[in-house]
Amino acid sequence: MKITSTSCICPVLVCLCFVQRCYGTAQHSSIKGTRNQTKHIEGETEVHHRPKRGWVWNQFFVLEEHMGPDPQYVGKLHSNSDKGDGSVKYILTGEGAGTIFIIDDTTGDIHSTKSLDREQKTHYVLHAQAIDRRTNKPLEPESEFIIKVQDINDNAPKFTDGPYIVTVPEMSEMGTSVLQVTATDADDPTYGNSARVVYSILQGQPYFSVDPKTGVIRTALHNMDREAREHYSVVIQAKDMAGQVGGLSGSTTVNITLTDVNDNPPRFPQKHYQLYVPESAQVGSAVGKIKANDADTGSNADMTYSIINGDGVGIFSISTDKETREGILSLKKPLNYEKKKSYTLNIEGANTHLDFRFSHLGPFKDATMLKIIVGDVDEPPLFSMPSYVMEVYENAKIGTVVGTVLAQDPDSANSLVRYFIDYNAEDDRFFNIDANTGTIKTTKVLDREETPWYNITVAASENDNPSLLSHVTVVIRVLDVNDNPPELAREYDIVVCENSKPGQVIHTISATDKDDFANGQRFNFFLDEHLSINPNFTLKDNEAAAVPSPSGFVRARETGACGPAVQKPSCPRLA
Repeated sequence: MKITSTSCICPVLVCLCFVQRCYGTAQHSSIKGTRNQTKHIEGETEVHHRPKRGWVWNQFFVLEEHMGPDPQYVGKLHSNSDKGDGSVKYILTGEGAGTIFIIDDTTGDIHSTKSLDREQKTHYVLHAQAIDRRTNKPLEPESEFIIKVQDINDNAPKFTDGPYIVTVPEMSEMGTSVLQVTATDADDPTYGNSARVVYSILQGQPYFSVDPKTGVIRTALHNMDREAREHYSVVIQAKDMAGQVGGLSGSTTVNITLTDVNDNPPRFPQKHYQLYVPESAQVGSAVGKIKANDADTGSNADMTYSIINGDGVGIFSISTDKETREGILSLKKPLNYEKKKSYTLNIEGANTHLDFRFSHLGPFKDATMLKIIVGDVDEPPLFSMPSYVMEVYENAKIGTVVGTVLAQDPDSANSLVRYFIDYNAEDDRFFNIDANTGTIKTTKVLDREETPWYNITVAASENDNPSLLSHVTVVIRVLDVNDNPPELAREYDIVVCENSKPGQVIHTISATDKDDFANGQRFNFFLDEHLSINPNFTLKDNEAAAVPSPSGFVRARETGACGPAVQKPSCPRLA
């Protein structure tokens, strides 16, 4: 057989011809031979006792996506044995034979009957044979050849991963790489420029650029500021045919967000603020808020507040709310409108996370002045002492003055004050108080031996606002007077033996006194002259020593009371 589109005939050789209207160039084997022609390999035997021949086929090409009205001509099979009398029959087998590719078994012309898609199948492997039509015997050995589907530019580049979402820090240097996009083209990259893609930017200039060969997107401006614009939508086009006119193209969108850096210092919206705080504010409570604005976000906007100077440094403190980034002003000491009506604070807000690349944009702090106005509040009367201790003698007459309490209105109005004793319902009322003067007097006779101390609560209110009350504790001590006679400590039943000697001490007696030891710590012992005295006994009043007793009384104990021994078998009582 021979491949030919002309009358190139080699004796004894069978040639397969490919008509060169296809768009490929023939691929040559390592066995050199004439183009579109096969060469005989030495040593092989032929059919019908001829030496065998081996065939090296030049490729056949068929143009993909052929849409003509007639089948597309592929090539021609021809045998040198074919004399043109129809005795040679050409047979085509293999991939697509009889369906995609048909052959005229008399002329050997091969046609493609269908439109082929190279992206689905790039080539077909077929087998050619020439047989004697009369005997059905092969005139040549069966030989394999390839029909390659020739590419046309029928596929546009595609971005398989788009659309893209990407970030880049604001203030980045010009030319900072943002993202590399890649488009794929299903056309044949080895043939022509059908799959040669170049990139261009359709939308997003002048902020970004794209490398036409690599698809790397870069920043195209200096100091892009997130606070001025944060989001960008960039459209990238990929065009085949090396970007030439007529090439196919595809596009994708790259959504670029500038991320924040700390390039903005905090700023107070005003240089002067004023805050009202009532004097009744509790120590430790929050009395106000202040805030500096920072155009940055996240940790770049974090800040702390501090009081840098002012006459209220010791009265107020400031802390930072990490969630709201506000300065919380709290009270450290009580306020008093009557003593000081206003304070001034200089407050500073400073970033906590600094980026030294942008230190030239600082300083990253700001200060403002805060004037605090102390509000006057109607306060309850204030007693002159936190508590009072008073004294009064027992047995004093009803109406005796015990003492006086004093309370005043701390407000500038200086309202009149009224007093009263805050008794419980079940309390015995031993005292009363003058509502205008605060003087406390007795209402009953007091007995120290029954109640030595009294605790009462005195309340004071303003005439103009009786609901505002103050209370103070008054402790009243009842002083002792000598109003109780001494008493023998107990009943004595003294027994004396008959053999007691004269002058022998037979017993010692002692006495007690309910009064305070200052009034009854010493006792004198003597026999009552109005009673008959037994001459057998005498009483000696020794010097007494004062000792405290567990009951609180002072007991005077004599060191001896002696009498002569009674010379009788019985032990008489001491008269």
